[in-house]
Amino acid sequence: MIFSKKLNNYIKLINCSSKDLSSTSSISPAVISRYRNGERTPKVNSVQLEQLSNGIYKIAVEKGIDLSKEVILKELSNTLSDIVIDFEQLRKNLNDIISVLNINISELSRGICFDSSMISKIRSGKRNPANIGIFVDSICNFIVRKYKSDTDKKAICSLIECNYEDILISSNYLDKLKKWFSLNATSSHNYINDFFKNLNEFDLEQYIKAIKFDEMKVPSLPFYKSSSKTYYGIEEMKQGELDFFKATVLSKSNDSIFMCSDMPMEDMAKDVDFGKKWMFAIAMTLKKGLHLNIIHNINRPFNEMMLGLESWIPIYMTGQVSPYYLSGFQDNTYCHFNYVSGSIALAGECINGYHNKGKYHLTSNKSDIAYYKEKVKCLLNKAKPLMDIYRIDSKNSFNAFIMSDSNIKGNHRRIFSSLPIHTISDDLLLKILKRNNLSDKNIESIIDSVNNERQVIKSILKENFIEDEISEFSKEEFEKHTPSLSLSDTFYENKISYNYDEYLEHLKYTKKYNNSNKNYKLSIDNTNAFRNIDIDMNIRKWVKISKNVHPTIHFVIHNPKLRNAIENFVVPVIE
Repeated sequence: MIFSKKLNNYIKLINCSSKDLSSTSSISPAVISRYRNGERTPKVNSVQLEQLSNGIYKIAVEKGIDLSKEVILKELSNTLSDIVIDFEQLRKNLNDIISVLNINISELSRGICFDSSMISKIRSGKRNPANIGIFVDSICNFIVRKYKSDTDKKAICSLIECNYEDILISSNYLDKLKKWFSLNATSSHNYINDFFKNLNEFDLEQYIKAIKFDEMKVPSLPFYKSSSKTYYGIEEMKQGELDFFKATVLSKSNDSIFMCSDMPMEDMAKDVDFGKKWMFAIAMTLKKGLHLNIIHNINRPFNEMMLGLESWIPIYMTGQVSPYYLSGFQDNTYCHFNYVSGSIALAGECINGYHNKGKYHLTSNKSDIAYYKEKVKCLLNKAKPLMDIYRIDSKNSFNAFIMSDSNIKGNHRRIFSSLPIHTISDDLLLKILKRNNLSDKNIESIIDSVNNERQVIKSILKENFIEDEISEFSKEEFEKHTPSLSLSDTFYENKISYNYDEYLEHLKYTKKYNNSNKNYKLSIDNTNAFRNIDIDMNIRKWVKISKNVHPTIHFVIHNPKLRNAIENFVVPVIE
């Protein structure tokens, strides 16, 4: 008999819950849950196995069930070997590498001769591979055969934490992957989770105070005139970027700024002082009220792309940025740089791998600026939106997008920090709003928005499937982290908290909604990973990340690489 089945038999025999066993064994409910579903097993002769046996024995004694502590320990031990099979870690590693390399599941299925539905079940934790060694070998061989470009290998190095030189030879590449994918592998770095974590914790008001944005004054020099100049080498190019922003801020023009670069980042990123000056320059352009059109280079290694997006979060939240990307093949030999504003242009180039031999040219010549502005138009015509950003001033556009999309075929997966608002009753909603002392105008606005959301969900469920992932809070957890109504779609800026009875009542309505709608599935766990963001995925179409407060904002991501990585994201368990 396998360990999970033997453990579940004991739990059934003594008639206890995972939380009861957690309390008596001092093992977290999340770990016990993984033991029960076979995702993890303790080691033979481990402290955890002894704690588990003691916990079962204590509950048996309390309930007058005749069980020997020695027998419990022996029977559990007999189901184990000296090797720890951590299927949860295998699943995480598999999901991470699929996200980082943007692996097509159908192609992976053909390449390793595993059914695609089986791969999906392994990824979701519903099944474990019968022969884990063959499965891991097949995955690693597929990756070594298929993903051998410099960009792919650099991405792999970041994921498995090794040096690029270590995987230049295919046999070493395979060995490193197998070691990382091994059953005792340690957790890899999850850049998607970092992105969500930072977005969840980010507070624009605190950020503005920290950088003293409100105290910034845009300087004006009525006779300032920028001059044309050429910059050679990395140090001069840094100065060229700062000179561009200086000329832009000091000019009389309020035209939008355009930024597009696939120049290397590593050299300049090492200079912390330059990074601070560069971010200050960006802040000054925003303070002046200028709009930024940015074409991001998404062909960088995945970790670089995610780190770049993290650094842009504060800027995105101002509502003064439109981000784009270029799809399709892009040359990796020549690197280009183009910044243009109303009064100045900065253009540059280098050969990939020889950044220190590159150059920038700054020009205020009217003919040059006219040329670069036309170039900008051509680039933007070829670019696609990386994401659409909706703040309260674009509420009507957001509502139009949501309403229009509800009539398009597509299944949804949603991850909530609280409970889905469309399942609440009218009476309970009104009761909570009044208890939180909202004005009649705000109450009317929120109720209208919730009714609209109900209609959207109803429209989606006619032909599509929705899976909502929520956490169920105990009273202790609720008091520690009191959840709020999920009202990001209303753009209401303040938190509206439940009391525990209201929360339980809404949870009851949510479960009832689940039981009465065949195309709706409710998944309940205890991850409690995020408090301030909700994630909505229209599978293979777009991903919406909604920040609930400070400020309320929605990021709708279209780029396939980033969208796919988020769709493959597994919410981390908070133990």
